[in-house]
Amino acid sequence: MIPEDIVERAYNGTATKEDALALLEVKPFELYALADKLRSEAVGDNVTYVVNRNINFTDICIGTCGFCAFKDKKGYLLTQEQIKEKIDEAVAAGATELCIQGGLMKDVKLDLYLNILKAVKEDYPHIHTHCFSPMEVYHAATSSGLTIEETLDELKKNGLNTMPGTAAEILVDRVREIVCPGKITRQQWIDVVTAAHNAGIKTTATMMYGHVETWEERIEHILTIRDIQKKTGGITEFVPLPFMPYNNIIGDRMLKEGKFMTTGTEDLKVYSLARILLNKHVDNIQVSWVKLGKKLAQVALLCGGNDLGGTLMEESISRSAGASNGEVISVEELEWIIRGAGRIPVQRDTFYRSL
Repeated sequence: MIPEDIVERAYNGTATKEDALALLEVKPFELYALADKLRSEAVGDNVTYVVNRNINFTDICIGTCGFCAFKDKKGYLLTQEQIKEKIDEAVAAGATELCIQGGLMKDVKLDLYLNILKAVKEDYPHIHTHCFSPMEVYHAATSSGLTIEETLDELKKNGLNTMPGTAAEILVDRVREIVCPGKITRQQWIDVVTAAHNAGIKTTATMMYGHVETWEERIEHILTIRDIQKKTGGITEFVPLPFMPYNNIIGDRMLKEGKFMTTGTEDLKVYSLARILLNKHVDNIQVSWVKLGKKLAQVALLCGGNDLGGTLMEESISRSAGASNGEVISVEELEWIIRGAGRIPVQRDTFYRSL
C-alpha cells in the first residue's frame, strides 16, 4: 500500500524526491493506479492529439551528442523551396502545427531561422509554428552576437508561436557531461526556456531517459521542470522519451556492457512518476507512440498519460536511432488506439484547445 501522506502530497502537488523514490518500491500496478487517478482528476477522460508535421531542415551539425544517430547521415540542408513543399503537403493533410528543428550548423546566423519562419507565414499565416530547440536558440544567439532575449524577440516578431522543450536530455550536469558535453548546460537550458516564457512564447518540456542517468537524476529532472512551471506557467506539456540505443556511441557502449533499452515496466513507472510529481503544475503528460510503440503507448494512457502527441508525417530522428514504429500515423488509427484504452479522442491545437 502507498502511505497516505505520500498520496496526500501527490494530490496537493507537493510530492517530494523522497516520495518518488519510495513510490519506486511499491508494486508497479499500485503506482500506475495512483497516476491514473491523478490524471482523471486533472484532465478527465479525454485523450488529445495534434495533426502536425515534423520538418528536420538539416542534419549538418557541429554537436557532439553521443546519443545522436541523425547527424551528418546525408549532409543535407533543405532549400526554401523544399521547405515550402513540405509545408504545402502538411497543410493539404490538415496539419495545424509545424514542428521544425535541425542540426547546429557552423557559422549559422539568426537569418537562417528567420527565413524558415517567413517561409511558413508568407503562405500560411494561420498555421502554428512550433520551432527551434533551446539549443538552437542559444546557438543562433551566440553566433549572431545577440542576447537570448534579443534572439527570442526577433523569432517571435517573425512568426515563432511556441518552442519545443527538447535538448533537455537529463537536466543534471553530471549526465550532460557524459552524453552531450558540447551542449548547453542545465542552467543555460533553464535560462533559455524561462526567457521564452517571459517573452510570451510557451514551450513543451522533454526528458530523454534510459542511458547513463540514475532514477534520482530522472526525478531531479522532473522536479526542475516543476520549479520552472511554478515560476512561469509557460510549459504546455511534459514528454518523457525513452533513449534508443542503436546506431549511436552511447548506445554502442551500453549494448557492449549488456545493457539494453528501458523495459516496458520502467517506461510506465517514468510516466506515472511524471504525473505524480507534476500534478497541479503541468496538466498534460504526452505519450510518444514513436518511442514506445503503439501498444505500450496505449497502456501508458492508463498510467498517467493523457496525450498521444502528433501524426508527425515525417519523423527522422527517432528512426535513425532504431525506433521501428513508423514515421506517420493516421488520425483514424490514433483515435482507434485511444478508444481502445476506454478514453475519448479529441483533436487539439498546440495550446491544448479542442478543435
